[in-house]
Amino acid sequence: MEKTYRPAEVEARQYARWEEAGAFASAATRAAGETNAVPYTIVIPPPNVTGSLHIGHALNNTLQDILIRYRRMRGRDALWQPGTDHAGIATQMVVERQLAADGKTRHDLGRDAFIDRVWRWKAESGGTIIGQLRRLGASCDWARERFTMDEGLSEAVRCVFVTLHKEGLVYRDKRLVNWDPRLHTAVSDLEVQQREEKGKLWYFRYPVEGGDGVHITIATTRPETMLGDTAVAVHPDDERHRALVGRHVILPIVGRRIPILADPMSDPEKGSGAVKITPAHDFNDFELGRRHDLPMVDIFDVNAALNDNVPAGYRGLDRFVAREKIVAEMEALGLLERIDDHVLMLPYGDRSGVVIEPRLTDQWFVDAATLARPAIEAVEAGRIRFVPRHWESTYFDWMRNIQPWCVSRQIWWGHQIPAWYGPDGTIFVEMTEAEALCAAAKHYGRDTDLVRDADVLDTWFSSALWPFSTLGWPEQSPALARYYPTDVLVTGFDIIFFWVARMIMMGMHFMHDVPFRIVYIHALVRDAQGQKMSKSKGNVLDPLVLIDEYGADALRFTLTAFAAQGRDIKLSTGRIEGYRNFVTKIWNASRYAEMNGCAAVPDFDPASGRLTVDRWIVGALADAVRRTEEAIEDYRFNEAAQAAYTFVWHTFCDWYLEFTKPILAEGDAAAKAEVRATTAWVLDTILKLLHPMMPFVTEELWDNRAPAGRPRKAMLVSESWPVLDPSLVDPLAKIEMDWVVRLISGVRTMRAEMNVPPAAKIELLVDGALSETLRRLETHRELIVRLARLSSAAALAGPAPAEAARLVLDEATVILPLGGVIDIAQERARLRKEIGRLEREIDGIDKKLGNANFVARAPEEVVEENRERRAEFETTRARLSEALVQLGV
Repeated sequence: MEKTYRPAEVEARQYARWEEAGAFASAATRAAGETNAVPYTIVIPPPNVTGSLHIGHALNNTLQDILIRYRRMRGRDALWQPGTDHAGIATQMVVERQLAADGKTRHDLGRDAFIDRVWRWKAESGGTIIGQLRRLGASCDWARERFTMDEGLSEAVRCVFVTLHKEGLVYRDKRLVNWDPRLHTAVSDLEVQQREEKGKLWYFRYPVEGGDGVHITIATTRPETMLGDTAVAVHPDDERHRALVGRHVILPIVGRRIPILADPMSDPEKGSGAVKITPAHDFNDFELGRRHDLPMVDIFDVNAALNDNVPAGYRGLDRFVAREKIVAEMEALGLLERIDDHVLMLPYGDRSGVVIEPRLTDQWFVDAATLARPAIEAVEAGRIRFVPRHWESTYFDWMRNIQPWCVSRQIWWGHQIPAWYGPDGTIFVEMTEAEALCAAAKHYGRDTDLVRDADVLDTWFSSALWPFSTLGWPEQSPALARYYPTDVLVTGFDIIFFWVARMIMMGMHFMHDVPFRIVYIHALVRDAQGQKMSKSKGNVLDPLVLIDEYGADALRFTLTAFAAQGRDIKLSTGRIEGYRNFVTKIWNASRYAEMNGCAAVPDFDPASGRLTVDRWIVGALADAVRRTEEAIEDYRFNEAAQAAYTFVWHTFCDWYLEFTKPILAEGDAAAKAEVRATTAWVLDTILKLLHPMMPFVTEELWDNRAPAGRPRKAMLVSESWPVLDPSLVDPLAKIEMDWVVRLISGVRTMRAEMNVPPAAKIELLVDGALSETLRRLETHRELIVRLARLSSAAALAGPAPAEAARLVLDEATVILPLGGVIDIAQERARLRKEIGRLEREIDGIDKKLGNANFVARAPEEVVEENRERRAEFETTRARLSEALVQLGV
């Protein structure tokens, strides 16, 4: 074996071997015919075709890959369905920027030529992220890769839209949408970023009609929209304004007569208690306007400039220029009461970077409330389970208050809506233009020219079909019958509404079954301080850079080790470096085994060991496999990593290999053979245990550890998961060797806490020990003396020394005489000082956590971090206090 593991060389070579061997292929891809293997399916959350691997992708796909590799090793017919999303707005913007560099726009090319240009870009540059997922080690069934605009998926999209329209669940309506004034399209809530900004709250006086100088004061953060006001609302229980309900005001500048009405939406505690109502430019006002049948005056054009529905002096002005002019005119009219500083949330387009405008437009909508009912019931009945469970509450809250889903977008790249308009505006929704023309001829009684709707569908519409469209629907394919419903969806909490819920709605409606059984919601990856990563903060960790620096396995294992349910990951290069050391540990353990002749023995029986140490390690491995397996099954990925890590690093490398060195050096032939065979078997099983989490280094070691002249029958990726009988756990061997470990560990801890010099060899005395403990001490004396750096280890014969540290171990007391080894008085003073420091730290944290304002206002992760630090300080304080007691204080 090479002395050093080189991930850059190994990863590319091993991944190519896996692909060449078809190791990731499901039965459908292999055309295996009948198979007894039970299917196990995950559909990848399709990354944008424009995308590049970020740390969230790395976490999400690492967890999926662990599940797929694990299930594949368990004998399941594992399909990890890959693919990419056409990402309508994002992709169109990429190509438009290329055109802009040549001084052109998409309108210069025309729609068909522009779409051809996008397809060319996709062929040349799109899908970069697929190669990056391979670098991470993702074992997708790449032969089945899909794209949300390939022909099969496009047919599924048209079929769903046409069917829903014929069922009355897709319709055209005039409603408020998020309008992007730069991109000139409606956008989804997910494409809107809410930013906290310092703004103003303007208080305007609206004259009450016939009120002889009576005014009602309204407060607004958007003066420019007042030109579209159609009412003033007050709370029904607000005594200040009750007498004015039913009367009218004359809208300043415009002169429009608008009513004062009562509605619970108005919050009497905010502003003046009276609010202006602009139904065409505010989502809450829109709903209030519908309740009260108010007119909706649209005052903005596609650029968010004022249109012809406002007084002549304001037409064509940008909305923010109009704001300044309105404030100035209101002040000149004596109707500006005051201006307060105000912190507010402003919606920005995540692609355009401009403030999003609620705008009243004709759009296509899906009746989401009707589709939501069976989707809600599926989760209520337990047919779909969220992990962690608390995300179900979030799901229910949104689904039970769901609004119509705007599915039309005013861009060119995407699934063009299959709707055609007749000369009188009649709409024909069909699968093809030929079918639309046929329907029109039947409607009009003659052949009639039609114009196709120019809009495309929301990207989330096609994504909602992903679990069944990727399997061949609407064709009733064998793959669809075999792999739907899928088993688990791994995703982030931010798209529960936009994607998860809609997949459930569409799956229930068109497949009459849930799209997946489990929805595992992973947390965010933050920086080391718990801050969200962003380019502006300069704290982004690029997974590709991390893979180059530390290797894919180190990154994967780090993400897995910290993927606790419901808890964000604080990622740092230091943590990744720590797990790179784990990769090195495994590599060095394999080199050690090779140098000591520990080769695999065919048909080795792990239950055949006669040495206590071998029976102990075999049992410990069986227990580690069980705990890792249970954790993966329960989606407790961090616990799976911890179980494997603890066994490999500590139990096997730190203890077993050290315990057996004397046997390999000086033992009899039978003992050496047994240790070598056991070591080899344990190592091979470790490679299987770790493979789902660390596929590259384990596959490389699997090759390297092949018996001389006898290559492995299969690559590790195709090996079976280790199934170890619980009877391999020998309780007596476990008790005995665990006692040795606890004794040595206790001595090492005392040496460290008492500042005993590393080179100093000290005496160990055992007092009050039963015969079994004395037998263990006698049996393992050489190990204990060597590993605890002792001069001797024996039962106490006579009075105990005065200046000594003590450790209680079961029924016995372990005594370490330290007189002459350390300055006892100086050590007592040091311990007291450190205990005092820890107590001050604890007191400071207690004051923070006892401050209700701190707990209420600090981010949850900061509060939790303080609790963790307090627990750590308390544990250390207790340990040092015990050490002080041991020194006779």
